[in-house]
Amino acid sequence: MPTIKVNIVTPDGTVFEGDRDMVSVRAQSGELGILPGHIPLVAPLSIDAVRLKKGTETELVAVSGGFIEVRPDKVTILAEAAELPSDIDVDRANAAKKRAEERLARAKQDNIDKKRAELALQRAMTRLKVAKG
Repeated sequence: MPTIKVNIVTPDGTVFEGDRDMVSVRAQSGELGILPGHIPLVAPLSIDAVRLKKGTETELVAVSGGFIEVRPDKVTILAEAAELPSDIDVDRANAAKKRAEERLARAKQDNIDKKRAELALQRAMTRLKVAKG
């Protein structure tokens, strides 16, 4: 079965590099499933987990926005931040989730940037989802 090269890169360096059967991402326009031979594409990504499938195994990588570039033989994800499950500090992610939820609860009373709090909550929830597998 043919595979596709996958690179996930952040400003701090490469987070993942390898060959996979399929890549699934949530772009801002919707869910994308990429197989070898996919048509060229560039799309902005949403905060979510990237799913990397090889055989019957699926690996998750938490991605905080960025872009995906697809070529027939290669997928490159340029992310603002990306973490493998082994790199995620669950206690820190839980604390970030709690802080974001508290800010959202106070958003109407205080002068809190609601969109920023929503994005922080989404990042924390994605990190927790990836850490749990």
